[in-house]
Amino acid sequence: MASAAVFTHLARSLAPRQPLSFRYRSCGYGPGMQTIPEGWLDGEENAILDFRYTKSTRLTWYFDHHITAFGSAEEQREALASEDASHHVFYEPTYGSCTKLIADVASSRFGIRSEALTPLVAWADVIDAARFPSAEAAVDREEPVLKLASVVEHHGDGPFLKDIVPRLLERPLEEVARGTDIAELFRPLGAARETFIRRVKQVGTMMGSVVFVDLSDAPIDAAAKFVTYALFPEAVYSVTLTRQKQHCKVSVGYNPWCGKERRHDIAAICRRYDGGGHPVVGAASFPLSEITRARTVALSIARELDT
Repeated sequence: MASAAVFTHLARSLAPRQPLSFRYRSCGYGPGMQTIPEGWLDGEENAILDFRYTKSTRLTWYFDHHITAFGSAEEQREALASEDASHHVFYEPTYGSCTKLIADVASSRFGIRSEALTPLVAWADVIDAARFPSAEAAVDREEPVLKLASVVEHHGDGPFLKDIVPRLLERPLEEVARGTDIAELFRPLGAARETFIRRVKQVGTMMGSVVFVDLSDAPIDAAAKFVTYALFPEAVYSVTLTRQKQHCKVSVGYNPWCGKERRHDIAAICRRYDGGGHPVVGAASFPLSEITRARTVALSIARELDT
């Protein structure tokens, strides 16, 4: 959502006299969804934000910060070396969020800034890079912006983005986050998050320095990121297996508040299973029919992280 809003502002600013129209698609990694389908790139200009690179002559803009953004080192070199003026590729894995990368590129490369979007960029960077002061602060949802983040995570499909992005460009972030529609969408999510937290507390198990959580016995309606670190502060890493409507997911993370050094590249581990992410957090998805394999993978990762 935040990346889409900042990119929309950039595109409009580059063509102020053109009546641009935007169509948004939400995408996530899952079985059969490793790159954007070619058929999705059907606009006059096409942008991929915060997702794996798709090699295509139809791709106009690309922004990402994941170390697993490209399928291979060769693909990365080719994409970044392209001199095609209609093919803009901006990739920087040192960034905590794609939103901030887009904002900085807009400013440094195109001279386009927006003070009105500064709070959105700042919050996106805090949330995506887990720059919270504590695990408890990361789990808390008293802040309206964090409630909005939960709503986006659960409801952020194309129609939702089509509605919310213009609002973020026209109104202050805090005002949008306090909207009655956001409050209504968050209400059931808030209850589901409390259920999720109780389940993690019940089934979470320490495997050395790793907290392992198997929630595959029932579908998850809403998750609470970082709750494993709030409930198990001694954990250096967490591995969580969840089941959703169409797939199951192994989520892996490093506890940034544990005070201990990270010794593993989580993105590289997840990539073995067609997943991806960052050195500190990543995930891999499996078809529901492979729940047994997903559980085996999750346990294997937990054991590896404890070495």
